[in-house]
Amino acid sequence: MDFTLSPRIEDFRARIAAFVEEEILPVETDRANYDAHDNITREALDGLRAKARAAGLWCLQLKPETGGQGLGKVGMAACYEEMNRSIFGPVVFNSAAPDDGNMMVLEQAATPAQKERWLAPVVAGGASSAFAMTEPHPGGGSDPGMMLTTATRDGDRYVIRGRKWFITGAGEARHFILIARTSDDARKGLTAFLFDRSQPGWRIDRRIPIMGPEEHGGHCELVFDGLEIPAENVLLNEGDGLKVTQMRLGPARLTHCMRWLGLSKRCVEIARAYAVERVAFGERLSQRESIQMMLGDLAMQIEVGRLLVMKAAWALDRGSFARKEVSMAKVHVANLLHKAADTAIQINGARGYSKDTPLEWIYRYARQARLVDGADEVHKMVLERNLAAEGREFWKWEVGA
Repeated sequence: MDFTLSPRIEDFRARIAAFVEEEILPVETDRANYDAHDNITREALDGLRAKARAAGLWCLQLKPETGGQGLGKVGMAACYEEMNRSIFGPVVFNSAAPDDGNMMVLEQAATPAQKERWLAPVVAGGASSAFAMTEPHPGGGSDPGMMLTTATRDGDRYVIRGRKWFITGAGEARHFILIARTSDDARKGLTAFLFDRSQPGWRIDRRIPIMGPEEHGGHCELVFDGLEIPAENVLLNEGDGLKVTQMRLGPARLTHCMRWLGLSKRCVEIARAYAVERVAFGERLSQRESIQMMLGDLAMQIEVGRLLVMKAAWALDRGSFARKEVSMAKVHVANLLHKAADTAIQINGARGYSKDTPLEWIYRYARQARLVDGADEVHKMVLERNLAAEGREFWKWEVGA
């Protein structure tokens, strides 16, 4: 496992870092650039996106023929970490969830005609997208086998009935990937569909209020009461819905971790800067052993997270599903982000609890990390099942030829 970055990837990483420093952080600092949901305003976003595109830093994760730069997962890990030094970073480069994961799965699974219709507008930045899978109880969440939303074949189309919730970005999305049940087969009972916001037969029941800042379009509850989807808008084949979810969610979980490492490092950056400048009881906070231990531990845990993420990225680039590696990275980095924000707030005191820094934003955002794309407990159960099946081989080294 060699995580040395190629000169090309390092060039992208360095240019992203400079762009974040010079262009995005000044916008983040000005509260006038925040919308009602604590996200960047569309006006500010459009200006930064134009600059990112002009700088050749747009959709780097996709293949050149799709409009990207083909960074691979290892290259994405290095670059996404830099992007999310700012809370606004990923969306500026068109590398934020849920569009990021949706673009990558469409690039991999869609037909040429589907790519032209459903993928190209999202790549161009003219449309946003959503992935509609999670359902209210007793429907499917982390266990897609519990899915209750149905797709019934009627001639050359499918009729959709059911309910989804916590669908990120749905309030503004134009293109949707929908997972619904087409049979009771345990492995081939789910199918993935593509539909457009303008189609009748569905509605947004509500935008669900959450404790943290929200992506554009929020987290919505959707009702399907007769949405008709032509058979040509099935992604892959009928019965391949579980395959689509596996193709999308594994890499998407890891890209979350890549971005969260950037936010964790930002927390340390803010905490260190304050500890160096703040004097109390005759000495700087940075000279106190307790503060040094807090920051040293965070630095170590961030590096552990980077190694877990890089190993998983390396495995994905080699064609592995990297389920164990992604689960370990997801659990560690999600908890790390929460700890980093909490520690930085503690060091900053009342300043950290205020909106004078982005720490309170990151803290509220961080709590969802242990839930989205699989709760901690689900990933730990997956790891235990691997351990039970593999025994000591769970920790085996890869051997070269």
